[in-house]
Amino acid sequence: MTKNNLSRKNTARWFTIGLWSIISAILGYLFWQVVGYSQRLFRQPFLLPAAMPLGTENHRVLEDRALFIAGANLRAGIEKRRLLNGQEKLILCAGLRNFREPWARDFGFASFGLIELKEFQATRDGLEVFLINQQPSGQFPVKVHSTSVLDRYLHSLFKREQPTHAPIKPKYITAHNTISLDGNALLVIAALNYANRSGDYDFAKDHWAALKQAIIWLEAHALEADGLLHQAPFADWADSIARRGCVLYTNILYWKALQDLAEFASLYGQTEDQAYFTKKAELLKISINDYFWREDLGYYVTNQIFDNLSSSGNLLAVAWDFTTTEQAHSILDKMQEFDMANPVPTQVVHRAYPKKFIAIENRLGGLADYHTSNAWLWLGAWHIIALARMERLAEAQTLLARIARVIIRDGAVHEVYTLNGHHLSTFWYTSEAPLTWSAGMVVHAYHVYQRHKKEAKNAELYG
Repeated sequence: MTKNNLSRKNTARWFTIGLWSIISAILGYLFWQVVGYSQRLFRQPFLLPAAMPLGTENHRVLEDRALFIAGANLRAGIEKRRLLNGQEKLILCAGLRNFREPWARDFGFASFGLIELKEFQATRDGLEVFLINQQPSGQFPVKVHSTSVLDRYLHSLFKREQPTHAPIKPKYITAHNTISLDGNALLVIAALNYANRSGDYDFAKDHWAALKQAIIWLEAHALEADGLLHQAPFADWADSIARRGCVLYTNILYWKALQDLAEFASLYGQTEDQAYFTKKAELLKISINDYFWREDLGYYVTNQIFDNLSSSGNLLAVAWDFTTTEQAHSILDKMQEFDMANPVPTQVVHRAYPKKFIAIENRLGGLADYHTSNAWLWLGAWHIIALARMERLAEAQTLLARIARVIIRDGAVHEVYTLNGHHLSTFWYTSEAPLTWSAGMVVHAYHVYQRHKKEAKNAELYG
């Protein structure tokens, strides 16, 4: 063997040894990382199954008992967490098993229930967490969190409590790498609702510039002269569906935020703001009716791609007095005709989206119906509110009783229910319980129903 060949052979041998040393070091590092993570994971306390809250037996009336459970579920999501700046704030977790963190969308809706329970501090703190993390452009975070998707899934899979020691930080992009518009509108609505119901008008006044900036950020997504918001696929609450372009639900929220800002501007003597937001709301209302209302169908279509009846946008339109009386009754009649509130109120759409528009991960995971034929109690709650507003109290009572029965049966407010009337449970995913979004809305719907019932009784007594 020549000297050169020997040298090459030695070089190759040392290269191989070096390569295997590097690979071994990497594998060793990964092994100890997995071991360390596993130790931390299994040191977490077991996640206890949802249990019937103590004191439930003291409430004999069906609806009162369900209200007690929903209220307890809502309060169970309130925790004190540390922010990146060192502050500690009360936050409302979306759930405890899968979503132990505050989401803009979930909190926006759940705050209606917090206010009914007079949990004003938790509502104020929760709003401030998002305001602190608002970007200069006006965008609010989608959520504020301290764990990754994989981290949450593994803790849920092994039935362990999610860790809460790390400070929570903002996330502005969804899991589908899109931005979400509905959270911005909802937080404006929630902030003004809090100020109005709690009497803390200084809160809205102090954050007026931030709330206006949130709307300015939304306006940048109104790409046409009609003022309608345009969104990317998988970007609103039904984020397993590729609903792109102008979507009814998102634009109704946008209109409500504009309307509420106009009303509050009048309280503060902000005449320019009042005129601006009033005009924007009026023009947007015309555009929504022109774009989405279908007289031949009797409801607002989801968008120009899907002509199905999606309950979220239609029910919010009725509940928030966006519709005419004729439109409101037509929508509610159609929902009854389509049997959308049976057995559990209320299904997401009356006709499923074509499969090609459903996220691939949902189809592979057996969750294709997650945002179609499945029912969500927060939608059922808005259904009750819409019926009560239109003085269809007997129908509202029927839906309230259906919701009460499933809550009492399960001892908790679940995230989502299948057509068999039970909560969703597959090999890959089990419905969150409790889900504070739905719990808060059930609490709110119960109180709204009772207020309408009282008004109807007084009108009958005193004419």
